[in-house]
This record gives sequence, structure tokens and C-alpha cells, in this order.
Amino acid sequence: MAFTTAVHTEIEAHLPALQRFAKRLVGPNGDIEDLVQDTILRALNSSSQFRAGTALKSWLFTIMRNAFYTAYNRRKREHVGMDDEFNLRMVMEPPQEWVVLYADLGLAMQHLPEASRRSLLMVASGASYDETALACGCEVGTVKSRVNRARKALSERFSIA
Repeated sequence: MAFTTAVHTEIEAHLPALQRFAKRLVGPNGDIEDLVQDTILRALNSSSQFRAGTALKSWLFTIMRNAFYTAYNRRKREHVGMDDEFNLRMVMEPPQEWVVLYADLGLAMQHLPEASRRSLLMVASGASYDETALACGCEVGTVKSRVNRARKALSERFSIA
């Protein structure tokens, strides 16, 4: 079904509801307008899939939810290594504090189990989970678990939420 001017008007009428739903998904500080815009673009590009008699608002909400989860999963996959907050704090600290933090990190790493430390260092150095699993002689899930526990332990030690 091609979208007519009437459907465009109906979409505009649903914008406040879409913005509220986007705010629930991304939070008050998220990219609400980007998610709404992405939803509208996806709806217009997928107009042939819209079935007459279907609630337009429900269809738009489904598109928005799927767009949000797609973007969320993409960001989650791209995020490998240490937390962004930790990286920002490291960059913003003066050089003297950086040296102290680096030394503290070295000591904290020594308290980690050998397998966790090795997995964390390999992944943080850019190795994939598959490569790390092969090098460590274990399953990918084991590597992910080790890296996660090591990151958690370091975060707790440095009081990073």
C-alpha cells in the first residue's frame, strides 16, 4: 500500500506518541529524535509491507522497537575492550596521575587469575574472541566469561560503575 497524504497526516499525528515511546527506549538523554526519524524513514521505505486495516500506530511502534534493538545490538557488538568511561578518564588525567594509574592497573592485573588476565589482555589488544579462544584452548563462551569477570574485578578495584 502506497502511503497517501492522509497516511502522512496520520503519521504526523502519532509523532508525540512515537517521541514518548522513543524516550522510554533510549532514556531522557538518548537520541530520541534520531530514533523517531529512523522509524519514519523505515516506515516510508517499508510502506509496501503495511497492511490495510492494521493499526498504523502499532506498526510504527514495532518498527521503532526493532530499530532500537538493531542499533543497540550493533553498539553492543562494536564495544570490545575497556569501558568508554574508563578510557575517557584515562585520557583526561594529568600525565603524573596517568603513570600512577598505569602502575595500579598493572598491580590489579596481577591479582586476576592467569586465564582471565591472558584473555583480557588478548581481547584488549585487538584479538577477536575466536582468536583468543583458540590461543587459550577453550570455548569462545569461556573467553567472554573470563573477560567479563576480569573487567568487573578491575572496575570494582578502581571504583568504576
